[in-house]
Amino acid sequence: MLDQSAGRWSALMVICLGVVGVLATWFSATAIVPELIKVWHLSNNAASWLTNAVQLGFVVGALSASLVNLPDIIRLNRLMALSALLAAISNSLLLLNPSVEVAILLRFLTGICLAGVYPAALKLMATWFIKGRGLALGFLIGALTIGSSAPHLFRAITDNIQWQWVVLVSSSTSLLAAVLFLWKVKEGPYAFGKALFDPKQCLKVFTSKPLFLVNMGYFGHMWELYAMWGWLLAYANAASQHLVSFPFGSPSMFCFIVVASGSVGCILGGLLSDRFGRCYTTIGMMLVSGCCALLMGFVFDGPGWLLASVAVIWGMSIIGDSAQFSAAVTELADKDFVGTALALQLGIGFALTVIAISILPLLANVLDGWQWVFLILVPGPVIGSVAMALLRRLPDAERLAAGAK
Repeated sequence: MLDQSAGRWSALMVICLGVVGVLATWFSATAIVPELIKVWHLSNNAASWLTNAVQLGFVVGALSASLVNLPDIIRLNRLMALSALLAAISNSLLLLNPSVEVAILLRFLTGICLAGVYPAALKLMATWFIKGRGLALGFLIGALTIGSSAPHLFRAITDNIQWQWVVLVSSSTSLLAAVLFLWKVKEGPYAFGKALFDPKQCLKVFTSKPLFLVNMGYFGHMWELYAMWGWLLAYANAASQHLVSFPFGSPSMFCFIVVASGSVGCILGGLLSDRFGRCYTTIGMMLVSGCCALLMGFVFDGPGWLLASVAVIWGMSIIGDSAQFSAAVTELADKDFVGTALALQLGIGFALTVIAISILPLLANVLDGWQWVFLILVPGPVIGSVAMALLRRLPDAERLAAGAK
């Protein structure tokens, strides 16, 4: 994979390809929920747990990894390869048409496996980049975004084919990712120190004011992100009943384009962050995404071009700042604590997503529809923006992006 100084962009490409492959299992069940509701006779609450179980599994996996400092102890490519393999297996078992309870358990196990890939990939990417780390991590989160949106694409192009193909294709891409991680991925020249198990290290996330504020920014961001990704298809299906010509042809293709557009936002966020600063970029992105969440109810009935425009801008801005929170942790945390700090940040952040994802269908029942449900997400980016504004005022903020705070 080229020498250490010249090979960082090759490493970026390989890691991103692997992440796209394995992350396709994240929303593999969510993308086919309309079919599963009919075939498995699911209630809306049970259907929500096909998404929530992955989130909970990720939380358990990420927090467990942080407690034993797993990303700081085990070789990252091996951890990622094994996790991708197990994700492929647990995802493919959905093809056996299990009971609802077993299906939810399988989604939970898939989430645990994904916790062995995503935080490790963030740390691994940081070992290849110091200058341009925000852009590099932006590419990585962009890969996560494309992978997460891929099941909607699989469903859109196999609309007249059985839902099992979505599960089969996403499992296959995860298996290929495992092979890629094992044989083509290695740590870069800027490796972090190896950590010994010390539970007290976890307290640093809460006792360090800079880390606390960047995590509060991240938590506000996460309150909005996965609830939008998880329930956009339900919103789109409802909106399609009111529009003669639905944007992008179908609700599934609409969801793919909106979510996948976030990959452009991630790269843009990386460029802006390394140029103008982590705090300014995250604040700007969250303010835009919060405004879009506010507007989605008003564009529900069209016109179609306006709905598509607001949704795509939301898709770009809602994830465009995500990499910058991770990059900030790698810059603010002690070098021997980076992997654990990332895993803990992600674990708590994803725990919040479980609450948000659970609230939206309940709110839809109360409001008798999906038109206004996204309003409940607006406080997240508002709180996150305030936290990042406070972080920028601290002296420690000079450590962000080589002084571009």
